[in-house]
Amino acid sequence: MELRKIRPKKIYEEVSEILHEKIRAGVLKPGDRLDSVEQLAEQLQVSRSAVREALSALKAMGLIEIKQGSGTFVKSVPAHQLDFPLSTAMLTNRQDIAHLLEVRKIIEVGAAGRAALQRTDQDIQAMVQILEDMKQAHGDGELGEKADYQFHAAISNASQNPLLTTILDQISGLMIETMKETRRIWLYSQKTTSEQLYDEHMQIFLAIKQQNEELAKHAMASHLSNVEKVLLQYFETTESNSH
Repeated sequence: MELRKIRPKKIYEEVSEILHEKIRAGVLKPGDRLDSVEQLAEQLQVSRSAVREALSALKAMGLIEIKQGSGTFVKSVPAHQLDFPLSTAMLTNRQDIAHLLEVRKIIEVGAAGRAALQRTDQDIQAMVQILEDMKQAHGDGELGEKADYQFHAAISNASQNPLLTTILDQISGLMIETMKETRRIWLYSQKTTSEQLYDEHMQIFLAIKQQNEELAKHAMASHLSNVEKVLLQYFETTESNSH
């Protein structure tokens, strides 16, 4: 019998799941204002940073909105979205991560093509800054992960399609975790380094800047295929070591 490995949950994930369940069960309804970060931290006996991370995860899923000066409010979302798996423990499963990468390819290859056609000068400037952050982040996994996600988000924004951006936001929690895992593997791999990741993102950027739709799609597909190869190698290595 094969069993999935148990991955210890981080505190912010537990906080996220508690709040997510209250929203799903209707205890917290659309328009309801959540308690302050300080109040939630005290009620749940966790740090404020854990609460903030949990709220960021729920915001990325489109379940809440944070209004500066007003507070955090529950958004009105379709019922099927409430059943979206919040826990990223599924990412330890090879088949699930293959499915997620397939979704990323379908969406992000098209997004790169649209970005090449629709991008503005402001979009280009934003990507230049993110790539600079990515370059400066060599050796700093956390900063690199942040820049990696921001780059992919900037591409969806450059498509000028708000629905596409919303769809990518809804799966961003899982995508962020995937990119974290991917970056860690790439950074510690003997054959590949953060420089290669940077180069792949640069190729995508240059194609978008040149407004070359087909080249942008090809560069994104190539990048995501390389991510997939590294992950599959990782699973093969860990599975062979566990036997």
